[in-house]
Amino acid sequence: MVSWIDAARVAVSVNMLLLAVLIYVWGRNLYQIRSKHTFGLLFFALLLFAENAFALYFYLLDPLLSGWFSNAVPDPAWQAMVVLHVLETVGLAVLAWITWD
Repeated sequence: MVSWIDAARVAVSVNMLLLAVLIYVWGRNLYQIRSKHTFGLLFFALLLFAENAFALYFYLLDPLLSGWFSNAVPDPAWQAMVVLHVLETVGLAVLAWITWD
């Protein structure tokens, strides 16, 4: 059975992949169109990518927090964090689908 931290790691990794696609598309659009709207979308995606990168770092690599997250965080807290990560994944997937279309 997959642990809660593994589910969070997968969701955050998928978020980063979707955000990389959005950054590529919106970055290309900004280069071609040069509008404030595309700049705002690109800036939003970059900040959200950084947030997910920090989360993945804390879940995987940080010597103190990765151990704490693996052993000391109770299941209800993990369930809440995973729900938030999965909701973000669904939102980004819809946004990527609409953007790519």
